[in-house]
Amino acid sequence: MSRYHKNEEIKKSGLYVEVRGNDVTRALRRLKKLVNAEGIIKDMRKKEFYEKPSAIRRREKAQARKRHLKELEKNKDNL
Repeated sequence: MSRYHKNEEIKKSGLYVEVRGNDVTRALRRLKKLVNAEGIIKDMRKKEFYEKPSAIRRREKAQARKRHLKELEKNKDNL
């Protein structure tokens, strides 16, 4: 038996997905989409192993260079 009455709203925090009509597979797909959109999986994989600070700086610098070159290429087409 539920502790909450039907009219009482349950306060929810964080990511959650309601399972409707015992359709767990659909709820799981929606949860995976939410988690992917938040970037939680990417962050977990990044923090799975220790990365030296110099490697972090090198990776971030390479990402910034890639973004910059992509922006230059995009602007070159607009001219």
